[in-house]
Amino acid sequence: MTRKFFVGGNWKMNGDKKSLGELIHTMNGAKVDPNVEVVCGAPAIYLDFARSKLDAKFGVAAQNCYKVAKGAFTGEISPAMIKDCGVHWVILGHSERRHVFGESDELIGQKTAHALENGLGVIACIGEKLDEREGGITEKVVFAQTKVIADNVKDWSKVVLAYEPVWAIGTGKTASPQQAQEVHDKLRGWLKTHVSEAVASSVRIIYGGSVTGGTCKELASQKDVDGFLVGGASLKPEFIEIINAKL
Repeated sequence: MTRKFFVGGNWKMNGDKKSLGELIHTMNGAKVDPNVEVVCGAPAIYLDFARSKLDAKFGVAAQNCYKVAKGAFTGEISPAMIKDCGVHWVILGHSERRHVFGESDELIGQKTAHALENGLGVIACIGEKLDEREGGITEKVVFAQTKVIADNVKDWSKVVLAYEPVWAIGTGKTASPQQAQEVHDKLRGWLKTHVSEAVASSVRIIYGGSVTGGTCKELASQKDVDGFLVGGASLKPEFIEIINAKL
């Protein structure tokens, strides 16, 4: 089956109304491949701003959310609040949430379940650190992270799996197209064995880790690379090139 190419932009903790407004103006005016689903991950404080300014053809994602609907959780946002801003996606389990903020696999699983129950699409991130890759345990790490996500998913049509080798995020190092394809292929195999053949063939597995205008075309040509989660380059005009990687 054909999986619709998916390009997410993760703006992280960057931008202000002026610079993001300029980026949005560029995106709205650009000629983009209509066969690509594009979702921009805005800082929580700018979700409303991004959703009101971006063309309807582009989606918006929150960069995180909590595992319950409301309550005494200072600084957190809930899926219900995200939806109230007209936003339909959330990024969960990003390596920065795991390794800078200490989020456990278990917490990411709970957040995934709650976000999906409340009708958000989830971009669920997995990936190994450099010492794990060098130690030959890439598969062990990403399968364990995927299992906790899979245990919390009932409807896979709302999930995009983002493979992001931590050693390639913001370092300028990119996994080679062959390295990316190899992990994506193994992830699809894991899904086939542990979830179902239908899910394995339909779920989109996207690649993240220093994706640029220069690296995107070859990565996009790999059989099991169904798109990208783009960091720094999503704040630059070259994001359009990345969206159009299949053209």
